[in-house]
Amino acid sequence: MVLVVVFGVALLVAVLLSGLAARTVLSTSFLFLVGGALVSDGFLGLIHITADSEIVSVTADLALFAVLFTDGMHVALPKLRANWKNPARALGLGMPLAFVFMALVTHYLVGLDWTTSFLVGAVLAPTDPVFASAIVGRREVPAKLRQLLNVESGINDGLALPVVLMLIAAAGPTAGSAEASGSTIAVELLLGLVFGVVLPLLVNGLVRFRLLGAEPKLQPLLPLATGITLYATCHLTHANPYLAAFSAGAVLAHVSPEAKTSFEPLGEALAELAKFAALLVFGALLTPQLFGDLSFGGYVAVILAIVLIRPASLLISLLGTTISRKERLVAAWFGPKGFASVVYGLLVLQSGIPQAEEAFTLVAVCIAFSIIAHSSTDVPIARAFDVDELVGIPDKDQPTTAPPEEGRLDMRA
Repeated sequence: MVLVVVFGVALLVAVLLSGLAARTVLSTSFLFLVGGALVSDGFLGLIHITADSEIVSVTADLALFAVLFTDGMHVALPKLRANWKNPARALGLGMPLAFVFMALVTHYLVGLDWTTSFLVGAVLAPTDPVFASAIVGRREVPAKLRQLLNVESGINDGLALPVVLMLIAAAGPTAGSAEASGSTIAVELLLGLVFGVVLPLLVNGLVRFRLLGAEPKLQPLLPLATGITLYATCHLTHANPYLAAFSAGAVLAHVSPEAKTSFEPLGEALAELAKFAALLVFGALLTPQLFGDLSFGGYVAVILAIVLIRPASLLISLLGTTISRKERLVAAWFGPKGFASVVYGLLVLQSGIPQAEEAFTLVAVCIAFSIIAHSSTDVPIARAFDVDELVGIPDKDQPTTAPPEEGRLDMRA
């Protein structure tokens, strides 16, 4: 109950400061992260949470599912089909480059063996739009940039998971549940995709029966019921819930725009609540001992992961594209590590493989630094796009004669 009280107080403070946060570098995500750290054993000792506590994995898992489900609803499938090349470059080239670069840095600076180093690279490869919400959620930011970041972060979670599981199995003796064959992992991914496509189509078909249909005030609960059913089904069948969540959101918005419109306010609020709860719990793990356990080389690796590895990897993948220089730089910077990395890092820790604790410490510190860096810079950068448009400053890579909105792709309905 103490945790509930702490969450309520933190939520109240975050809401009261949200107006200020929307105009400054102050971040509500950072408030929950710090709040969790302050009430943990490392400081006030009001709550007692460890990395193997069930509440840690459950809240991170729920938050990631909720965020991906709502993010999927922001993807317009017809326009995505016409503009798939940039996200495909980020996923097919940028993500593997970040994975390999992070593994090299981890091995040589932190001293982990090669298998565990590549495991750390796979855990930190996914990006998360939650901590760059001012970028992916503001219309003044070019839609092509929003689409790139949203689709990349929505799909790379599912792509990283099989690599994480296979590397855990290859790293040595495990606690039992993490080991899985390549065929099993492929089946889980396929099931996640199938459930994510079929369930929304089934629900949409049921709604169109003459005797069925939702009362207007209950319409927002229809996508919610779909998401809850999908989440439970994936966990019962071991299907990939993250790929299912993102694909279900996209399909639901495509086949039923009215459902997406009615659910959007509720969905965004629920995703925010899940995010804040997960941040509070994750913050409780950030004790002084955790930061003290990381070596100097580990801190160098964390800084490189945020300021060099992600930016360089994405910039290389976007060479030759039509995205403007400013948009490429913004996309390269906003590669925050989020809930997917938390979930996968916990899988590593709970697997019991050699060097699991060292790997988790590096991952946890990197996530904490990334949350602080990216969630405190998204608003100023998003506002920079707005300022440029208002004062009529054209980007050097864009033709000066084109109308401001020409050629832009609006992902949101």
